[in-house]
Amino acid sequence: MPPRSLPGLAPPVGGNQSGVLPEGSGRNFLAGSDRTSAELAIRCVIPSVYLLIIAVGLLGNVMLVKIFICSRAMRSVPNIFISNLAAGDLLLLLTCVPVDASRYFFDEWMFGKVGCKLIPAIQLTSVGVSVFTLTALSADRYRAIVNPMDMQMPGAVMWTCVKAVGIWVVSVLLAVPEAVFSEVAHIGSLDNSSFTACIPYPQTNELHPKIHSVLIFLVYFLIPLTIISIYYYHIAKTLIKSAHNLPGEYNEHTKKQMETRKRLAKIVLVFVGCFIFCWFPNHILYMYRSFHYKEIDPSLGHMIVTLVARVLSFCNSCVNPFALYLLSESFRKHFNSQLCCGKKSYPERATSYLLSSSAVRMTSLKSNTKNLVTNSVLLNGQGTKQEMAL
Repeated sequence: MPPRSLPGLAPPVGGNQSGVLPEGSGRNFLAGSDRTSAELAIRCVIPSVYLLIIAVGLLGNVMLVKIFICSRAMRSVPNIFISNLAAGDLLLLLTCVPVDASRYFFDEWMFGKVGCKLIPAIQLTSVGVSVFTLTALSADRYRAIVNPMDMQMPGAVMWTCVKAVGIWVVSVLLAVPEAVFSEVAHIGSLDNSSFTACIPYPQTNELHPKIHSVLIFLVYFLIPLTIISIYYYHIAKTLIKSAHNLPGEYNEHTKKQMETRKRLAKIVLVFVGCFIFCWFPNHILYMYRSFHYKEIDPSLGHMIVTLVARVLSFCNSCVNPFALYLLSESFRKHFNSQLCCGKKSYPERATSYLLSSSAVRMTSLKSNTKNLVTNSVLLNGQGTKQEMAL
């Protein structure tokens, strides 16, 4: 039997989570042998997909964190944020995904009141870490490309660590209401039976599901992505403008600098694109149900849409390391080396575009091309001075 309720952002498969009206049971979407076949597929195939997500996600994210910790050359501002993303994904993979998978075997909420408080809060914390870290990464790329001279060079890595911790603190605080208001409720179904479900808001007011879904969408999706879009608008504008203002005698050298910056920005943009693609269907489905909770849809098609949205949202926790593998030659070499148990060793290259933006020559794209500027370059945490003619 398909699950009647999904933890976190997604409401029950059968209908609403508000408890205002009886909820549709998963039993009603098919009958007879068709239902038996569907139940078998759901109980076997879907948990297997979840198991694959967990295995792939753990492999990628653990390797990513290990590489950034063990390799000195990889300890940089962007990589600290990327490691923060991986830590949030690991939290989700180790807690929420197994819980969600287990509910394709059980019809009831099996994790009690404590689990009902913790699981939704943990998932919301993980989503917050992801989207807020992506916002911080976009801001870092903005400063590196648009205002590189404004970057604070001394203690950049330590300051970034403080920001990463701050992101976790903010994400946990924003998830506290989820833990406070989530409760185990007894829901009636259309076949005159009842079951227990974990719901993320009180059942006393029909506005609660609407308010909850809108706030989740604004705080964890629309507002951060609007800020990211603004950053990338200015990044693109600056790069396009600078392409027309390059002095001929330094064209080749400056082109390499801009290519490095573009690749750094491209990695972050790919992460953002993956986040949008994976989480947007779940947000939209949740808001639709919250505003149409009286319209119970027990059909197979509705259940499939729910499962696809749910699986996509969890897939976001395992795609970033492999996107990085495809985009970064340096990370790819370190990753392959780790898979081969360290038999191959690669020199730590300070020129890797995965290093901190401070490792890139901090040439202001807005400077007058006739001026000489002295730029601070931070390589592996050590500051050096270089003069460049623009």
